[in-house]
Amino acid sequence: QVQLVESGGDLVQAGGSLRLSCSASGIYFNFYSMGWYRQAPGKQRELVASITSSGSTNYADSVKGRFTISRDNAKNTMYLQMNSLKSEDTAVYYCNARAGISNNWGQGTQVTVSS
Repeated sequence: QVQLVESGGDLVQAGGSLRLSCSASGIYFNFYSMGWYRQAPGKQRELVASITSSGSTNYADSVKGRFTISRDNAKNTMYLQMNSLKSEDTAVYYCNARAGISNNWGQGTQVTVSS
């Protein structure tokens, strides 16, 4: 079965950095488009960044220039480097993997940015 496991969430001060990881199993990772989503209290889940199987990336306007998404197909792992963190980045961050009708989610990792 498909498993996505996020790690790297933490409490960090505004202006700091974190690196999130998503480890995937049960899929042929190379064929999947990957993405990071987040959900803050009282808000809808939103796309933060995505990366296709060919390496094409997209970012939400709110994180452009601060966050970088990447993937290591040999390790079945996706990353999100988060710099210049702001209090509004506080949320649970979720890993997503999709291909065709297959759409999969991790359990999330908490990122808290103090001001």
